[in-house]
Amino acid sequence: MHPTRLVAAVLALCLAAGPGAAEPLIKKSYSYFKVSGQTIEDLESEFSKLGPMLQDTGNRHAGATRIKLGGSIDYESRKGRCRVIDAKVTLETHLILPRWNDRKRASPDMALVWDTLSSDIKRHEERHAEIARNYARELERALEALRPQRDCERMQARADAVTQRIIKRHAADQDRFDRVEAASYQRRMERLLRYKGSQRTGESSCSDFGPNLRSWRQAPCRTR
Repeated sequence: MHPTRLVAAVLALCLAAGPGAAEPLIKKSYSYFKVSGQTIEDLESEFSKLGPMLQDTGNRHAGATRIKLGGSIDYESRKGRCRVIDAKVTLETHLILPRWNDRKRASPDMALVWDTLSSDIKRHEERHAEIARNYARELERALEALRPQRDCERMQARADAVTQRIIKRHAADQDRFDRVEAASYQRRMERLLRYKGSQRTGESSCSDFGPNLRSWRQAPCRTR
């Protein structure tokens, strides 16, 4: 199981003639799924049963970011030339995060592990949403900057090509981010646990949790 893996389950772009806007229309929302348990093993089992599912693998994870990218272009044909008079890109990101039911009954060390893990999951998914926002803005700028063509059919083809190129770069950057995160996950969690544990006066640093976190590593995502 790879609990902090991104799920970009919806990534589509539909460009059609229509009114545009000066800035991308960007929306972000959240939902939560509840998990129970008082050990790492309990939570791992809950994630594998209740976490959001990656559609193309059928695996469940501890966090997910669903991405929907769309838009429209408004053309004008005048004096034998077709140009873009407005372009609008829309982006919806929906973050799915875990919520723990058993905090009140858990040990202080387990509460620390949860705080560290859940914060890292949220940071990871927020970064996926940020990457998507950056590419939405880049796409809108690129479409607005298209040079006039002899007719609107050629302009549409040019817009489609630019769109596909940027979408591919977006997917590659999302995958690259996951690979980097996966490579540093174990070290990052152990470092965070030691730091947070050291802030609790008179208590252990929680460094003993390090080996038990190996099953929580991230894996590269698939974007579609």
